[in-house]
Amino acid sequence: MDHPIGEIARSSGVTSRTLRHYEQIGLLLPSRTGAGGIRYYDSAAVVRLQRILILRELGLSLPRIADVLAGQQDPRTALGELLTTLRSRRDAIDAQVSSVEHTITHLEKGLDIMPTDAFAGFDHTVHREEVESRWGADTYATSDRWYRSLSDEQRADFAAEHRDIAAQWIELVDAGEGPSGERARHLATRHLDWLALSGATVSADYVRGLGQMYVDDERFGKNYAPTGVDHRRYAEFVRDALVFAVD
Repeated sequence: MDHPIGEIARSSGVTSRTLRHYEQIGLLLPSRTGAGGIRYYDSAAVVRLQRILILRELGLSLPRIADVLAGQQDPRTALGELLTTLRSRRDAIDAQVSSVEHTITHLEKGLDIMPTDAFAGFDHTVHREEVESRWGADTYATSDRWYRSLSDEQRADFAAEHRDIAAQWIELVDAGEGPSGERARHLATRHLDWLALSGATVSADYVRGLGQMYVDDERFGKNYAPTGVDHRRYAEFVRDALVFAVD
C-alpha cells in the first residue's frame, strides 16, 4: 500500500515542497509517480522518512543524514539504534526538567540554589564519539580530564563565557562587520583562548576543521546564529574570522 504526497505531508508535518526537495537531493524517493505527477510513498519510504525526521530532531544536517542512512541498510537495526539514542535523550531531558522544577521551588521559597542541582542532567560527554573521530582519543581524554577537574562554579563560568562569545558573534554579523575586521579579530582571539582552556592544541588545522564543522553541522553552528535562523551565514562568518586569526 502506498500513500499520496499530500497524505504524507499532513501526517508527518513536513510540507510537500520539503518532500520534493528530499527527492531532488536523493534523500527520500517516492515509490512511484502517478497521474498528474503525484508522488506516492510505500511503507519503506514512510519508515525512511521517520528516520530522517528523527535525525533532523537530533540536529543532524541533511548531508550528514544522507551519510548515516547510506551506512545503515537494515532499517530495523537503524531504528533500534535511534530508539536507544532517543531514550537517552529523554532521560537527559527528564533530568533537566527535574532540575528546573527544583530551581523554581527554591526560588519561590527564597532558598539558595546549589550548582550541583542547577546543572543536573547537563552531560558534557555527549559529544565524545564526535571529538574522538575528528581529533583523536587523546584530545577527548585531555579535555575530559580538564573538565572533571573544574569546580561547579568554574564549569558555569566556562559555559557563560561561551554564551557571551556566541552572542557577540551574532552581533557582529548583524552589524555587517567583516570577518577580518578589528572587532572580529579581537573576538576570534577570545574564542581561541576559550578553546585553549580545555588543554586543546589550537593549531591552524584544528581551527580550520572546527570552523568548518560549525558550518557543516547544525548542532554546533546553531550556537552562533539567532534562534530559528539558518545557521550557515553566521557559522561561515565565525569560521572565516577564526581562520584569519590563525593564518
